[in-house]
Amino acid sequence: MKRRAFIAGVAAAAAIPLAVRAQERERVRRIAVLTGAAGQDDDDMPARNAAFVQGLQQAGWVEGRNVQITSRFPKGDPEELRKSIGEIVAVTPDVIVASGTASMAPLLSAVPTLPIVFVNVADPVGAGFVESLAQPGGNATGFMQFEYSLSGKWVELIKQLAPGVTRAAVLRDPTITSGIGQFAVIQSVAPSAGVEVVPIDVRDGNAIERRLAAFARSPNGVIIATASARTVVHRDLIVRLAARHRLPAIYHRRNFPVAGGLVSYGPSLVEQYRQAAGYVSRILQGEKPADLPVQAPTRYELVINLKTAKALGLTVPASMLATADEIIE
Repeated sequence: MKRRAFIAGVAAAAAIPLAVRAQERERVRRIAVLTGAAGQDDDDMPARNAAFVQGLQQAGWVEGRNVQITSRFPKGDPEELRKSIGEIVAVTPDVIVASGTASMAPLLSAVPTLPIVFVNVADPVGAGFVESLAQPGGNATGFMQFEYSLSGKWVELIKQLAPGVTRAAVLRDPTITSGIGQFAVIQSVAPSAGVEVVPIDVRDGNAIERRLAAFARSPNGVIIATASARTVVHRDLIVRLAARHRLPAIYHRRNFPVAGGLVSYGPSLVEQYRQAAGYVSRILQGEKPADLPVQAPTRYELVINLKTAKALGLTVPASMLATADEIIE
C-alpha cells in the first residue's frame, strides 16, 4: 500500500508542471490596438482588422481563447488620444499595436517599457521613436509608412495625369518630421518637372478651404496631399474642395479615391497589419522589440478613380491603367 501511495504521489507531483505549462500556454494575453486619424470610420479599417486577426490566428493566437484585443480610435484629436492611451494603459496589455505617426510620441511617453508594434509610421528614426531601423533599441518596432523617395513619385504620377500642370498645392503638416521630409523631397524634384510648389498647412479645415480657393484662382494647378493624420481627418473636405475647384489631386492612401479623389499611390496598410500580427506573436513568445528590425513597405498600391478623371476632363494614360492595382469606375 505504501509503495502504491508513493508511486501515486510521485505521478501527481510530476503532473503538476505539465498542468502549469498547459495553463501557461492558454493564458489569455492582452493586445491593445490604438488607431489614430479616421480610425473606425476609415473605409479600409475592416480589411486591416481582418488581416491582423487572420495573421494572429495563423500564429496560433485566437481572440476569446488565448488573446483579448482592446481597440481605441482617437481620430487625430489630442485630447481623445490622451484619453485613449490612458484607457489602454489601464488594461495592462502585453503588447500595443499603434497606427499612425501622431500617436507614437505621446504613447511612448506614457508607456516607456511596454512593447509597441507600430504600423503606418513615417520616419521612425527621424522622429526619435527608434534608434535605427536595424536595431530599434527601445520598446518599439514595426513597419514604416514609406521612404521619403515616395513623395517624388507623387509629382511624377500627377504630371502624367495632368501634363499641363505648372503649380502644386502641397498639403502637409509642418509640425511633424514626416511633414517636413515629404515636402523637402517634393520641393527638390518639382523644378525638374516644371512645377512650382505652394505649401498649405492641413491642421485647420477653414484655413485649407481659404488657401485652396486662393490657389485655384490661377490655372494649371494640382494638389499633392502628403501623408499625415490631419490629412486623413480632413479627407472629405479636401476631396470636396478638389472637385469644387477642378483641381487634379494625388493622395497617399486608397480611401481618398474611394471617397471621390482622383488617384492615390502608397503602401498597402492591410499588408502592414498582417505583418504586425507576426511581430506581435514573436513578442508574446518572448522576443523583444529592440531586437526586431523596423521594416519598410513591401507593396505599394496605385488606385485610380476613372469617374473623377472624366469629371475633370482628364484622359488616364494606358500605361497607368495597366499598372493600377485598382480602378474605380
